[in-house]
Amino acid sequence: MTPYQLTEDELRQEQRKVHWRSGAAAVVCAVMYGLAYLFLPRLLHFPDDLDSALTFGAGASLFIVLWIMVGIGLVSRGRRLSAQDIRGSAYGQPSLRIAVYAAFLQNTLEQATVTIILLLAVLLLLRGQAMPFVAASAVLFAVGRVAFLRGYPGGAGARAFGMALTALPSVVAFVAAVAAVIARILR
Repeated sequence: MTPYQLTEDELRQEQRKVHWRSGAAAVVCAVMYGLAYLFLPRLLHFPDDLDSALTFGAGASLFIVLWIMVGIGLVSRGRRLSAQDIRGSAYGQPSLRIAVYAAFLQNTLEQATVTIILLLAVLLLLRGQAMPFVAASAVLFAVGRVAFLRGYPGGAGARAFGMALTALPSVVAFVAAVAAVIARILR
C-alpha cells in the first residue's frame, strides 16, 4: 500500500465526510441565494437590459478571475522560494511546498471556466432577475476557494465543503439556464 492509499475503512470515513460537508455547503448555498433574492433587490436596482446584464457579468467574472490570479501567485511565489521547484513543472513533480498550490490553481482554473460561462448564460437568458443569483454565486465562489485551499492538506473530506461551495452554484446555473432555454422554446 502506498502512503497515499487509504484502507477501506478510511475510505468510507472520508466519503462520509465528503457527503456531510457537501450537504453543509448545499445548505449554505440555499441560504445565501435566499438572502440574495430577499435583500439585494431592496438595496440595488437590477436592470433588465442586455448592456446591464453584460456589465454585471463582466464584474462577476473579474471577481472570479481574481481567484485564478491568487492561485498563479501562490504557485509562482512557491517556485521562486524553492530550489526544487524554481526550474518549473517541466523538470519534475512539484515539491510538497507547492503541490497544494498547484492543485488549487488547477482546480480553480477548471471551476472558474465553468462558472464564468454558466453565469454569463444565466445572465443573458434571465437578465435582471438573475443578478442576485450571480452576485451570490461570485461570493460563494470566493468563500469556496478559501475553504478548499485551507482544507486541501486534510484530504477529500476536509476540502469537500470548499469544493461543493464552489461547484454547486455552477450546477444550479446550468439547471437554470437549461430551464430558461426550454421555457423559451415552449413559448
